[in-house]
Amino acid sequence: MLRILCLAFCGLLTRTRADPGALLRLGMDVMNHEVQSAMNESHILEKMAAEAGKKRPGVKPIKGITNMKVKDVQRPVITLSFTPGVGIFQCVSTGMTITGKSFIGKNMEIIVVLNITATNRLLQDAKTGLPMFKSEDCEVILVSVKTNLPSNMMPNVVNKFLDSTLHKVLPDLMCPAIDAVLVYVNRKWANLNAPMPVGQMGSVKYVLTSIPTTTASYIQVDFSPVVQQQEGNTIELADAGDAPEVPEDYAEGSSQLLLSAAFLTAELALLQKSFDLNIHDTMIGELPPQTTETLAGFIPEVAEAYPKPKSLVTQIRINKPPKVIMKTGKSLLQLSGTLGMFARRRGKAPVSLFVLEAHFNLKIQYSVHEDRLQMATSLDRLLSLSRKSSSIGAFDEKKLTGFITDFLQEAYIPAVNDVLQVGLPLPDFLDMNYNLAELDIVENTLVLDLKLD
Repeated sequence: MLRILCLAFCGLLTRTRADPGALLRLGMDVMNHEVQSAMNESHILEKMAAEAGKKRPGVKPIKGITNMKVKDVQRPVITLSFTPGVGIFQCVSTGMTITGKSFIGKNMEIIVVLNITATNRLLQDAKTGLPMFKSEDCEVILVSVKTNLPSNMMPNVVNKFLDSTLHKVLPDLMCPAIDAVLVYVNRKWANLNAPMPVGQMGSVKYVLTSIPTTTASYIQVDFSPVVQQQEGNTIELADAGDAPEVPEDYAEGSSQLLLSAAFLTAELALLQKSFDLNIHDTMIGELPPQTTETLAGFIPEVAEAYPKPKSLVTQIRINKPPKVIMKTGKSLLQLSGTLGMFARRRGKAPVSLFVLEAHFNLKIQYSVHEDRLQMATSLDRLLSLSRKSSSIGAFDEKKLTGFITDFLQEAYIPAVNDVLQVGLPLPDFLDMNYNLAELDIVENTLVLDLKLD
């Protein structure tokens, strides 16, 4: 019994790890950019400096210095490094001048250069399910101190005063700046798991599979996306085996978003009904007229049933969920359904000539526009045709292969591409500009190599 439980548990772990969906790998390029942007855009050090001289409830004034002010805050230099299993170690190097009246009654200036260090632990917010950073173990380390206090004063007295003053002022002044920057960064995750529409057919929501993990080179966020129809039904992702993995040939420190073929398949299932089409046009592109006379050139039985030419109506119904297939360097959209030909009659309903089972592949060309993955398709090949029903008797459907292939290319695929223009939503995080991403297709996975401005 124990062995059976162990096997079952191990199988559960394997399936969890292989959960097909999406994966985000954040390298130091993105994290450096985001923390530096948060520090610069928030102007937090300047704001902290402005608050330093104000009286605050419950905070005792510092002995030996009055009218304290902080000025000349230097532009911070931020250094980050990943701490495996924890998050990010952060060091902020800056400098400033502290002024006021000293204990000897004269104006005083203290010019300090310092490092602020903290560990930014990466967690998952219990309420929102979103990633979040929380600072721990903030320390202020003095690099250098200069003062205009008279040099003939007793060094021990001056040093004791400076040490006491700085250790009281700096931690309360600087450490809240780290917290404020993290609040700024955390806000940029706020929309990550919000439902995003796929046209009028449903929505996609990027839900974290677990707490993000940190290695020495990157942060990894695993998603179990929720694909939901407008009616509220959830489309389950097929078990595609191994989870997406970032290829080894990407530069260390770079960032990637991986979308599995199974995930894209589930998203396109939202659009399945939109791929159904009725085509009434007699003249379509370079095709011959869509009439029974043209069709009779391939199937003589049509001429026997309709000696006088009739316009055709072509009805395509996709009766199986679309499937995305990915091999290195190539991606296909596999469609399966029925293709029916109907003869139009004035004042009456069209009459069915025949219905074929059709299976065909479309080549997919991927691109990105703003926060949407775009697809454009072209015909790869018609895989098979088989006769499902016929009102004109038995015929060799293989003779229609060229006619149907041309029809799909000229009439059907443009309509599919129109449907696909809705785009598939990409995760909204850290104000990422997807327009700069470089796309690559590997086994069962689309890789977006994320680039910064």
